[in-house]
Amino acid sequence: MQGVAGSNPAGPTRGPAGVRWGPYFFYFMSKNKPLILISNDDGIRAEGIQILAATLRKIARIVVVAPESEQSASSHSLTLHRPLRIFRMGPDAYAVNGTPTDCITLAVHTILKKKPDLIVSGINRGANLCDDVHYSGTVSAAIEGALMGIPSIAISLVVYGEAVAHFETAARFGARLSRRVLREKLPLGFVLNVNVPNLPESKVNGYEFTKLGKRNFGDVTVEKIDPRGRKYYWIAGNDKRFHRIPNSDGNVIQRKKIVITPLQVDMTHYGLLDSMTGWKV
Repeated sequence: MQGVAGSNPAGPTRGPAGVRWGPYFFYFMSKNKPLILISNDDGIRAEGIQILAATLRKIARIVVVAPESEQSASSHSLTLHRPLRIFRMGPDAYAVNGTPTDCITLAVHTILKKKPDLIVSGINRGANLCDDVHYSGTVSAAIEGALMGIPSIAISLVVYGEAVAHFETAARFGARLSRRVLREKLPLGFVLNVNVPNLPESKVNGYEFTKLGKRNFGDVTVEKIDPRGRKYYWIAGNDKRFHRIPNSDGNVIQRKKIVITPLQVDMTHYGLLDSMTGWKV
């Protein structure tokens, strides 16, 4: 991870018009950068989070707080019945023996000295489209940030199996979107869920703002027999067909576009609430 900028043993650096920039200038500039907190559910050693941190470091001070091991599909779980530990992995990098939600909670309330300007969760290896958002630890880390009033983005790369992952494509788009969110902010209680096609940047057909779609999973549970003749089960799902819903994330991603779906943490259905006010139970 990056140290303090400007520690130049050769002495001050000359800028435009011969201005001498000493180490204190660079330290001041680094102190005034926005602060971005990065997490994920693939673990702190995952390639996606490493590439994301390196890319976003060009625009902000980066602090990484991520699970020490993979926590995929951990959803919004919070650890309450065992102690959590924080392991320092390097400058501005910490691992937590817990879930992505634990990581955001400990980062904001224990590790950081001030609230971050932005939280970016990812880059997840695999899609978080449609119903996935309800199970995703990547999305849940961003949602935890939104619950704290922090603008938050979740980024996933739509890669399947052992295919080569184009994390750089997702990271560069994430940097562009992060700049915009830092400038424009987000309404309180909203998250941007981003899914990026697993393609080189030159082959991506732009981006589109979408709504959540729906997809089918076949063979959701798989039954097996262990060596002692007892049944055991895997929760799986091997069918990736999307329902045909115009402007939905699952449909648009198939057109090789990046999809950005705004999610809200307030799950109240206000239309149904209004219609139920006359109910007598």
